[in-house]
Amino acid sequence: MVSNKLRAAAVTAVSALVLALAGCISYKFNGSALDYDVYRTVSVSEFPIRAALVYPPLQQTFENELLNYIDRNTRLQVVESGADLQLEGEITGYNLSPQAVAESGYASQTRLTITVRVKYTDNKEEGKDIDQSFSAYRDFPSTEMLTDVQDQLCDEISKELVDLIFNATLGNW
Repeated sequence: MVSNKLRAAAVTAVSALVLALAGCISYKFNGSALDYDVYRTVSVSEFPIRAALVYPPLQQTFENELLNYIDRNTRLQVVESGADLQLEGEITGYNLSPQAVAESGYASQTRLTITVRVKYTDNKEEGKDIDQSFSAYRDFPSTEMLTDVQDQLCDEISKELVDLIFNATLGNW
């Protein structure tokens, strides 16, 4: 009888200790590793479309996704100029290419690829700047018109591009 009470008390004490220690650990699920004592502001310039093929709503879709992602996943304040961190760039590619060939000899899948060149500048610490291109794509059936799926594809691709860009810059991966 005494040993069962002693065992129950020990289990309770160990459980309480584990819960107390777990409460002391800080987790960051968004991947951001920014020191908010150093970095307080970010500026995001426009990303004009410089691709040969142009879909005008893409610029606004991409820029809104980037700004919303930064707002949701960091405590940085977005400013026009004089920021601790800067993101600027351009949409350099908006390409369609056939992917899968059907028995008829025609493409059964078409791929939309979007490429964005990003220049990331860290105004607080040297050596962390990035000038890199990021690409993402989605395939769609060639039986569908691009105009019918374009908005959805651009939304999906923009989300993926923003995730890649965030991880390479503000996410500090």
